[in-house]
Amino acid sequence: MDGVVIASDVNPKTRNNRTMVPLRVISENLGVKVNWSGSEVTLTKNDMQVILKLNSNTVVINGKTGLLDVKPYLKNNRTLVPMRFLAETFGFNVNYKNSTVTVDTQPLVIDNVKIKAIQEEFHMTMGGVVRQITGNAYNKEMYNIFIENKGGKVEAPANYSWHYDIDTPGAYYKNGQYDFLDFEGNSIKRFDIYTLIKSFPAETLAGYPEVVIYDATENQWYLFTDTAIQSINQLIDTASKNGFLKIISNTVI
Repeated sequence: MDGVVIASDVNPKTRNNRTMVPLRVISENLGVKVNWSGSEVTLTKNDMQVILKLNSNTVVINGKTGLLDVKPYLKNNRTLVPMRFLAETFGFNVNYKNSTVTVDTQPLVIDNVKIKAIQEEFHMTMGGVVRQITGNAYNKEMYNIFIENKGGKVEAPANYSWHYDIDTPGAYYKNGQYDFLDFEGNSIKRFDIYTLIKSFPAETLAGYPEVVIYDATENQWYLFTDTAIQSINQLIDTASKNGFLKIISNTVI
């Protein structure tokens, strides 16, 4: 299990004998997506959807209405919700002791192998960066992004590399390499993301997909989307903000 400590600028509070925790920072570290509309918030993860309202006991879970023991409320511009409800609803074990929230989650398993971290590598004009994202929730969410957005099979591009080739129509630039590592540091699954280099008129590039990924484990190319890339970057930003990202090497000049 993770057993990771979650940091927040708002400490958990006790109300009506229930521990209240900040919604966004806890949800982000559980891989739960948070979307606000006025005073209503929708939490989604896989096939689970939960709708809450500030200062209301009413909760809607996958279309079924229920009641909370304690109403969500606002504190220092942060929404606090019942910890036990959040944990049990999304299948996690969340503990609160000595003013510290600890989240336990099961690791991602690929081909019967437990995954410890995601290693991302990307290159700049001069040098490159290798960094790792830990946290079971982040590992699972990242894997789901790749699997759920992997489109139809395509042939390998004629020209693709880390090099930004602006002289060849239909050339692809490697945005990043993502390895799912086991507890010994071995790569169990790898995806490489490539985007079409748009240095030629649109008519010259007609027929070339804008984004493709290479599944190195399968040795197969697939269509991908820019929206999925944005989701990956957002997830990495969240992991970094919450202390789950570590720089392994940085040779960028």
